[in-house]
Amino acid sequence: MEKTMVIYDTVKQYSQTFNNSALHPLISLVDLGKSTPLPRVKFKMGIYAIILKESKCGDLRYGNTYYDYDEGTIVFFAPEQIITTEPEGEIHQPFGTALVFHPDLIKGTSLGRQIHEFSYFSYQSNEALHVSEREKETIMNCIENISTEINQNIDRHSKKLIIANLELLLKYFSRFYDRQFITREEIHQGILLQFDQLLTDYIYGKDLTTKGLPSVAYFADCLHLSANYFGDLIKKETGKTALEYIQLKLLDFAKERVLDTTKSLSEISYELGFKYPQHFTRFFKQKLGVTPLEYRLN
Repeated sequence: MEKTMVIYDTVKQYSQTFNNSALHPLISLVDLGKSTPLPRVKFKMGIYAIILKESKCGDLRYGNTYYDYDEGTIVFFAPEQIITTEPEGEIHQPFGTALVFHPDLIKGTSLGRQIHEFSYFSYQSNEALHVSEREKETIMNCIENISTEINQNIDRHSKKLIIANLELLLKYFSRFYDRQFITREEIHQGILLQFDQLLTDYIYGKDLTTKGLPSVAYFADCLHLSANYFGDLIKKETGKTALEYIQLKLLDFAKERVLDTTKSLSEISYELGFKYPQHFTRFFKQKLGVTPLEYRLN
């Protein structure tokens, strides 16, 4: 029998699930510990959620992979994400604090236009934010400012102050993730080496011909990472985006193949995974400033 999926469409619904009142229709600070014991369920978010875990309570899964989280970690959910807490059906007592807000809160604001830049809302497995006590203090100060605004009568300044403090909080999360990329450099170097080997095997094997041009999402999936986390990791480790890294490796291989005069440039373009020769020509010229034919002749 298929288990029911809970859908959190509103801030009020999420708050009341954990026995909290929602003082503002679009944003709420939720004490998960006020809840009575609940069964672990699969749930879908219609709102943004930032959850500060005070203890490890169950395995949190997004898709087919698990979050790397424990006491003192923070996870982020965005609308349309589906999350599973396991083992499903088991009764447990939630703990921690959740800051939840509806997309309508930031619609039409500078934060609404920039929210996509906070890519950690789309991070998946092994990608939770681990904070120090000092960092946690900074986070709690921001949350306290937001809480103060939520708990007082709404006036013409309320929304601006709430959004300003929320934006500041999100920027701190970006800073702390940058720090985490540095402190986990050894782990990330291992991922970079794996990526480089996978990319080399893909390009110099038969995958280009059979599967087409390689994508960032493909390698992120191979490494059990979200595309956003993987892209951020590669950018911080190499100074290049993951797509740029892939294209440079592909270009090196393309230069070798173009010099093979036993094959036409059209044949080579198909072998490199391009659907049409003109797409290959455009790619080659954008990167090198000359067409494949000019490169061959020179």
